[in-house]
Amino acid sequence: MAEAKGKKDSSVSKPKARSKPAVSKTVKVSDEVRSGATDQSDDILFNNPSDASNAKASKEVSTVQTADASDDDLVFTPKKKTSAKAKSVEKVEEAQTVINNKDVAPSRTFVETPTVKEIPKYTTSPEDVAELVEPVTSGRPLEPLSSESEDAKSKGYDDEVNNRYEEIKRGGNHLTDLQQKSLPELIEIAKEVGITEVEGLPKQNLVFLIIKERVKQNGLMLGEGTLEILPDGFGFLRSPDYNYLPCVDDIYISPSQIRRFGLRTGTIVSGQIRPPKENEKYFALLRVEAINYADPSLLNQKVMFEDLTPLHPTERLKLEFDPSEVCGRVIDLVAPIGKGQRGLIVAPPRTGKTILLQKMANGILKNHPECYVIILLIDERPEEVTEMERMVKGLNTEVVSSTFDEPATRHVQVCEMVIEKAKRMVEYGTDVVILLDSITRLARAYNSEMPSSGKILSGGIDANAMQKPKRFFGAARNIEDGGSLTIIATALVDTGSRMDEVIFEEFKGTGNMEVHLERKLVDRRVWPAIDINSSGTRKEDLLLGEDELRKVYVLRRVLSDMNPVEAMELLINRMSKTKTNHEFLNSMNL
Repeated sequence: MAEAKGKKDSSVSKPKARSKPAVSKTVKVSDEVRSGATDQSDDILFNNPSDASNAKASKEVSTVQTADASDDDLVFTPKKKTSAKAKSVEKVEEAQTVINNKDVAPSRTFVETPTVKEIPKYTTSPEDVAELVEPVTSGRPLEPLSSESEDAKSKGYDDEVNNRYEEIKRGGNHLTDLQQKSLPELIEIAKEVGITEVEGLPKQNLVFLIIKERVKQNGLMLGEGTLEILPDGFGFLRSPDYNYLPCVDDIYISPSQIRRFGLRTGTIVSGQIRPPKENEKYFALLRVEAINYADPSLLNQKVMFEDLTPLHPTERLKLEFDPSEVCGRVIDLVAPIGKGQRGLIVAPPRTGKTILLQKMANGILKNHPECYVIILLIDERPEEVTEMERMVKGLNTEVVSSTFDEPATRHVQVCEMVIEKAKRMVEYGTDVVILLDSITRLARAYNSEMPSSGKILSGGIDANAMQKPKRFFGAARNIEDGGSLTIIATALVDTGSRMDEVIFEEFKGTGNMEVHLERKLVDRRVWPAIDINSSGTRKEDLLLGEDELRKVYVLRRVLSDMNPVEAMELLINRMSKTKTNHEFLNSMNL
């Protein structure tokens, strides 16, 4: 009995003793492949691949089972070979033979892959080993068998590159950050990066040199701007900090990139840039990171601005934000503004139209931070531009100007860039507000630049000159599926110019909100100099509540019997005694 038992134990132990070396070789295959080694010597996978006994033992192995939890050794149970498992073992032998004979080219044996931080564990069965070694024979890159392979790749090399990329983006390597700095700050930065000859350089050239030096040091630079596509098919990213003027630090975009992403003028493009080469003048865009601060793939899903459905304004833009600021409170009662409004401020000279736009912009920024406000100053004085930039500040604010000493071509180019940018933002569902000062000067610029049609209207205006200014003003609309474009423009009257009168008549009635300023109020130093009886909003019942609308109607009936000066003085006197319009309307004796 004891002898029989001893024979039985010896019969079981023999396959174990013969197959254990083969398993150790197999485990070594898995370990070496998993480690991603690139050594191309013959003994990378097998210590002794020509050992016939090991190959014979590998053929006899059919199933791998684990022992008890306390036993770390693998126990093999002899069993009849199945065709599927025999086929997998033959793949292992074939792989061994190919590697020993060096039939596989070294460049195809191992494909160098990025180092992975977390390596998944592999099984050690012959089937898994066969699948793991199969890419070696076919020349495909080695990939882990685990389902975590994609996660491991994303956590490896790509994460390392992206982390470095984001770290550089958070640093001072963004073109926009440099463009927003003052000249003394740029001189200090230039000295830090090793640029010594900075005396007498314009701001644009200094930014250009700093970017080139930083690209040499870091190998990466990011840029952003508003695209302007030229007639030749290529385009440049213009900066709003330079009022979209062509500068030496503009970023070139090739026609192939424009066609690939379907870019149009006014699109905000962000991405990685490279410095110009020897025969180049401008920076070039290497990779598009974002379009209008969103994924580039979303651009194909957007509906063009011309195909969007316009509606009457239904969501109100409140201008009241400070009890001491009466301008916004008066406009909220007399001529309320909604998202998508097309408003006209009719103003004689020196009636405070620019200050009125200033306070309207501050009210919108305070009460509606989701709106993007663009203040467009055409043919204005430089000191007014500086005042506007300092008085109106916000994250979603942009002051674009073309002063009176600029040519008419410059006025036209700035206006077209601003309106195209606003349209692209509306396509992405953004609420945009443009405050234009003034549309009269804009129409004069178009009249100078448009080719003569031979048809001259009274005042010396060409018949075709008013087409594009009307297209600019008519772009204001409330969009059905989200987004809106609000345009509030000033129109000059009583200037003594017949041309200005004709321009105003062309735009009269095209807007759905008008605010008239009165010169008599200015003479008595009453601000805001608003003519209450002449000002109003179409469809104001869509913007005001039922109770508020009823009280506003009563207020208008009371003020309509007075002249503009008395009505405005009375209204300002009563409003100064209350803090809000709601409190003012409730205090009325109705």
